[in-house]
Amino acid sequence: MTLPSASVSTSPEQESGPPPAGRPGLRRAVDLTLRVVGGVVAVVAAAATAALELILSTLRVGGVLIGVSVLVTVLANAALGWFAPRAVGRRWALALPAGVWFAVMVVAAGGTSEGDILIAGNNWVGIAMIFAGSVTFAVVGFRMIMNPRGPDSPLLRP
Repeated sequence: MTLPSASVSTSPEQESGPPPAGRPGLRRAVDLTLRVVGGVVAVVAAAATAALELILSTLRVGGVLIGVSVLVTVLANAALGWFAPRAVGRRWALALPAGVWFAVMVVAAGGTSEGDILIAGNNWVGIAMIFAGSVTFAVVGFRMIMNPRGPDSPLLRP
């Protein structure tokens, strides 16, 4: 047995329509400013996390290297890969933190004229960290290419 449903009418105040236009020039300026700030935050965060990962790559417990920086690298790069495109609103923004992070790692792996290096060739954690961080950015980029319109992706909204 089915019961008849009561008809529900909506008043004009309850109907949802497009938001009022307001000032389109101001709205565009604020949007652009927020996108630029988001890109700057992503770049600074990439440099900061890369420095933290370099510090943690030499962490030892009982004289043995532990790989905590590899885990930190994967988590931080995945978070940066999620944040940058959403903050900037464009998929290419993934290259901002990825490029900065990779540049810091290249500089850290290269030696100075005095022979100083931050990541030694015999430091398995540093090598694993560079590999894991690069692969993390590659996986995030690949997933973005394969699914550009994810469930919460604002990247292609007008």
